[in-house]
Amino acid sequence: MDSRFVRATIRHLLTVIFLGICMMWIMAPANTYKQKWKPSISKKVVSTYFGTQAPNMLIWTFPVLFVASLGSLYLHLGKNSNQDASQSNEKKHRRALWRKPVSLALLIMFIALLVWSLVTYLRRLHTITPKAAAKEGVKVWEMKLFEVALWIGLTGNVCLAFLFYPVTRGSSVLPLLGLISEGSIKYHIWLGHMTMVLFTIHGICYIIDWAVTGNISEMLKWSHSHISNVAGEIALLGGLGLWAATFPQIRRKTFELFFYAHHLYIIFVFFFILHVGIDYTFIMLPGFYLFIVDRYLRFLQSRTSVRLLSARLLPCNVVELNFAKTHGLTYNLTSIMFVNVPSISKLQWHPFTVSSNSNMEPDKLSLHQMLSSPIKRLDVSIEGPYGPQSNHFLSGGSGISPFISIIRELIFRSKISQCKTPDMILIAVFKSSLDLTMLDLLLPMTGSPSDLSNLKLHIEAYVTKEKEPTTDNSKRVRSILFKPLPTDKPMAPILGPNSWFWLAAIISSSFIMFLILIGIITRFYIYPRDHNKNEFSASTKAVLNVLAISFNSVSIAATASAAVFWNKKQYSKEATQVQNIEGQAPLGSPDLRAYNGDRELESLPHQSLAQATKVHYGGRPDLKRMLFERKGESVGVLVCGPKKLRHDVAAICSSGLADNLHFESISFSW
Repeated sequence: MDSRFVRATIRHLLTVIFLGICMMWIMAPANTYKQKWKPSISKKVVSTYFGTQAPNMLIWTFPVLFVASLGSLYLHLGKNSNQDASQSNEKKHRRALWRKPVSLALLIMFIALLVWSLVTYLRRLHTITPKAAAKEGVKVWEMKLFEVALWIGLTGNVCLAFLFYPVTRGSSVLPLLGLISEGSIKYHIWLGHMTMVLFTIHGICYIIDWAVTGNISEMLKWSHSHISNVAGEIALLGGLGLWAATFPQIRRKTFELFFYAHHLYIIFVFFFILHVGIDYTFIMLPGFYLFIVDRYLRFLQSRTSVRLLSARLLPCNVVELNFAKTHGLTYNLTSIMFVNVPSISKLQWHPFTVSSNSNMEPDKLSLHQMLSSPIKRLDVSIEGPYGPQSNHFLSGGSGISPFISIIRELIFRSKISQCKTPDMILIAVFKSSLDLTMLDLLLPMTGSPSDLSNLKLHIEAYVTKEKEPTTDNSKRVRSILFKPLPTDKPMAPILGPNSWFWLAAIISSSFIMFLILIGIITRFYIYPRDHNKNEFSASTKAVLNVLAISFNSVSIAATASAAVFWNKKQYSKEATQVQNIEGQAPLGSPDLRAYNGDRELESLPHQSLAQATKVHYGGRPDLKRMLFERKGESVGVLVCGPKKLRHDVAAICSSGLADNLHFESISFSW
């Protein structure tokens, strides 16, 4: 069967399910859902195996995990087909331009959902009458405050339900929506702030209500049949501790405090489940479930020490690291990886931009990042790479790093396929002449001047802090060759070349194991004591299901470890071949000899780039003039640097004074 037909079928099915999920979120605050839909569903699905929690499991958890599994299969079929390769550049350009409106539409939809939920709940205030308040033995305003606290908590749970999706780096949910994990971090930050604001108001309102009604002892109540207040308070305190460390003033000065405090999410989630019960937990469980799967896969990948082959240390405190990799590890332009040096810190992971190109350098992967001090050869672990699903790159960037991989991709295309590459002007702004050596990274360490011969590249470099060229002979570009340990392994995809297929298998199989475990607990322990009358201790039920979730983590670990082990066996032979090839290359071989030592700093990048580079001292580029001078029919504008610069260029492109400028920004916020 044609993979395109299968993908089209899956795509339509996913669209239907997505619309169904959206409809359920819209209807959840309404009385129609509570009084008609859910009771009707409950009559059909409540059983001796899944009990009264079956409706929420079916409505909220199953559809999302089904989408994640089916979506992974959809991406697997797309990766293994030639569909993307056969698309015209025009189609790819339209798809790239479509992503930003989709992201904006999703944001607007979510804000509308929050407003709709809160307004729908608050509209019920008119049902609280003096007669109803008198029946409860309280005043009208006290009863209203109590209900408002509940409704704000319900609205906060909407934010919590979506909180973990943006930080699930390897999830299929984000790419299905046209998003990438790195670009979605801002949504995680916003959701985190909104979650804690709403939950804090929720808790404060209850405390005020208990205080004015003389029921302050409710703060110490751990109900076995209803809501556990103590569990909610512990969850809130854990969340507040995490939240306090996320503000920029603290995060920038004491990043380790921010990092360690984030692990309070374990306490927050655990006591949240005990607070609201397992039935309500199924609403937020899908995002957390996918996060746990992703987190464990990252843990497995980070346990391997990778082969660090060489490094280039530039005078401007920039380092390029070159790792050995298997041919099966492919990645797209503007990807990033996380690097850990255990001897410095076993817990600190630093984001590096991938500056190499998987086509041009099939056996190596290069990373580059700003460092405050030189690095030494140490054991290195990695996570990633993470990046966009498409190689359509005439749309944006951040910093000079993305341009390195983009230009290397264009070099590869111009040499291999002899295709026509676009005319390019790279406008780079530096503080000093030392920073000009960053342009050396446009070519890999083994690159030659001829690599640029077929590329129509012109570089306009601006040095803002100096009025004239300066040369500091004490500063050198250091190129270092390392001798990896025999135990170091070439970088390889954690789940192999069919990673999306294996991810679908892990999610679906582990969830089936989770359902079996829940069914056993409900059928043989809870049901004989409760008979689905909802009289079983809510606290005990929550603890049992927390244990089930914990045991499910074991099932996730088992299925994920099995998949990783299988793929490691497949890659062991290729890894051995890579190591043998490295061992055959003598230290003085032509492709390495030139890089075994220091190279004196030149006032401009090496000669292969010097002819294409024009340096301006003591000023900044007139971007408006330079952009308007581009007379091509369609000009892609790739924007780099601080937020203000991106906004300024966006304003120029959208001013209407030039119809041929196409702008899109990718912000690297890790």
